[in-house]
Amino acid sequence: MLKIKDLKKSFSKRGIPLINNLSLTVNTGESVSIQGASGCGKSTLLALIAGFETPDSGDITINGLSITGNSTLPLNNISKTRNIDNFRKQHLGIVFQSFNLFDCFNAWDNIAFTARLKGNSDKDYQLALMEQLGILSLAQKPLSQLSGGEQQRCAIARALVHRPSLILADEPTGNLDETTSETVSDLLFKTCKEANTSLVVVTHSQDVAIKADTALQLHKGILENVKHEKTEQDSSSPFAAN
Repeated sequence: MLKIKDLKKSFSKRGIPLINNLSLTVNTGESVSIQGASGCGKSTLLALIAGFETPDSGDITINGLSITGNSTLPLNNISKTRNIDNFRKQHLGIVFQSFNLFDCFNAWDNIAFTARLKGNSDKDYQLALMEQLGILSLAQKPLSQLSGGEQQRCAIARALVHRPSLILADEPTGNLDETTSETVSDLLFKTCKEANTSLVVVTHSQDVAIKADTALQLHKGILENVKHEKTEQDSSSPFAAN
């Protein structure tokens, strides 16, 4: 689904390697968490995967499509066309730490925005998604009346509503208190798993990181496996949380 091979990205003009021969494979429906010190390149890596930044070398493919232009494989390379923005609309969902919702829209219109851009708005699917995330009753409310946790749930729904193959989440619980962070992160992982959507989440929180199928740490430009001891998980669905 997502394949990264020998990726390199240097910092500014000083040539300091931020990403150095990094490789990663994320299968369909798999979740991966990435931790690391501040400034180590975690957000840069997500920006490279999303096509917002260009690597110095290496290749990134999503659903068999190269977005970097560096692939030696016989793939459909979209990086040299004007379709990179359209590619993101079709294949990617992005969850930001700062929510990035529109103040002038209510919850429903914020969530529907990406699907409308893609041209595949599905009211029934959006209703089901909002119900799963516990925000259906907030559909007509303006953002000013929503808590931080409720806004982040809207951001998760917006990222998923157009049925992307891959969700990229950059510190999705960084602006939330501990209790709300637990609820929202549970919802993020659970919803992606049920939708069979791959998830790459960057986080400083170990509690969030251990929810992923694979926990990694970005260190000196490469990804290393991290072993966390998981506690017993409650078998009840987190969708019941308010």
